[in-house]
Amino acid sequence: MEITELYRRRLIPSEYILLKDDVIVMQDEEVLITKWKTLHPKAEFSHGCSCYFLKDGIKMSKVYRPDGTLVYWYFDIVEYSCDEENRRLSVTDLLADVIVSPEGAVQVVDLDELAEALERGLITKEQMAACLRSLNHLLTMIYRDKLDRLQTRLDSLGL
Repeated sequence: MEITELYRRRLIPSEYILLKDDVIVMQDEEVLITKWKTLHPKAEFSHGCSCYFLKDGIKMSKVYRPDGTLVYWYFDIVEYSCDEENRRLSVTDLLADVIVSPEGAVQVVDLDELAEALERGLITKEQMAACLRSLNHLLTMIYRDKLDRLQTRLDSLGL
């Protein structure tokens, strides 16, 4: 099925928006790849590209400065929901994120928000378990120096 609409759902803060300006570059059964400009322009970054790994609960973004230099790789742990009738993909951010600098430094962030979401009943126990499993899978790939297996998807398209 070809996706024509992409939505982002945030839990903290609560938000559900159509990513109307994201350009879908390619898609298959395993990934959906987009190019985008920031919704709210920032001095430190202006645009990027993302690869949604549909079976792994991971969204990988390559974030660029206005001059085109790489700021970092940003990984969101997510949950996907597909509305086949309307060809719509909704991506729920499960809050746990990993940032990898161009030099290879790894930072896991927003776990406090993940805990808050569980305490406030914004995510289910099943979503928490899926989030932790996807986070573990991603960190295992990073620590075993296999991140290039994910990055290749964007690099092969010149993104």
